[in-house]
Amino acid sequence: MAGAESPAMAAPAAARPMLVATAVMAAALVVAPHVGIYPVFLMKALCFALFACAFNLLIGYGGLLSFGHAMFLGTAGYVSAHAAKVWGAPPELAILAGTAASALLGVVSGALAIRRQGIYFAMITLALAQMIYFFCLQVPFTHGEDGIQSVPRGKMFGFLDLSNTLVMYYVVLAIFLCAFLLIFRVIHSPFGNVLKAIRENEPRAISLGYDADRYKLLAFVLSATLSGLAGATKAIVFQLASLTDVYWTMSGEVVLMTLLGGMGTIFGPVVGAFTIISLENYLAGFGQWVTVITGAIFVVCVLAFRRGIVGELGAWWAKRSRRQAG
Repeated sequence: MAGAESPAMAAPAAARPMLVATAVMAAALVVAPHVGIYPVFLMKALCFALFACAFNLLIGYGGLLSFGHAMFLGTAGYVSAHAAKVWGAPPELAILAGTAASALLGVVSGALAIRRQGIYFAMITLALAQMIYFFCLQVPFTHGEDGIQSVPRGKMFGFLDLSNTLVMYYVVLAIFLCAFLLIFRVIHSPFGNVLKAIRENEPRAISLGYDADRYKLLAFVLSATLSGLAGATKAIVFQLASLTDVYWTMSGEVVLMTLLGGMGTIFGPVVGAFTIISLENYLAGFGQWVTVITGAIFVVCVLAFRRGIVGELGAWWAKRSRRQAG
């Protein structure tokens, strides 16, 4: 029919506003250190934003709730820190080693976890994460509760001096943007569409000939790999790998970031991560009350914004557009 637009053409057209928003976000992050925002704060927020985006790929688009994603963040941090400090690896190879370790862990743990669904899947991931936590607590190379400290940043590719905070920031920003665009591409690919179909109605997707377990395992491994990239980068940035990043509370924190920003939205985890890190930073003077205050804010946001901050904004904009079209 003349003038009709095929689904293949409609999908890129629907993605164009997202690409524009991504460009605006990238531009804002590029200039952020030059308008008075502390680069170390931005680097921490970007690492956690990448972690939340990786987690959102699993729960928001695959429908798989993991309570053990901290094991990928922490494992990559330890391997990256050990590679940089003990093996003397340059930062790019140290980050790559940590990411690869999390990918391998994702293959093993994912193959076990996807055998079950729902709460059983979540409990398996939590149990595996606790096993990794006690492993990291006991093995000598992690140095127990002291962690791996004074990790050298070195020079990336032999000429980018990461001891310079601003150079380190732009390297972290480049890593985040590349991973963000990869997630964006995955979501808007045939693989992403099948993943969303499995999330909505797995028996129907299986009846159409898709191997649901294979797709879920691929999503799990990809999410674990990107979580590892966030953990490895974080270890180099803060020159530290500790038990905090592999403890179960970190798994809960990334769930909080994703739900607060908007589960199943591309920008929701970024907004959620920046919100939580900002609260922790600016409320640090309240000591242990930070957790209580953050929890109270989360309860209010969940009650007021059922779809998260970005989800509610998106719904409001869609409703406004329909009114104008009508």
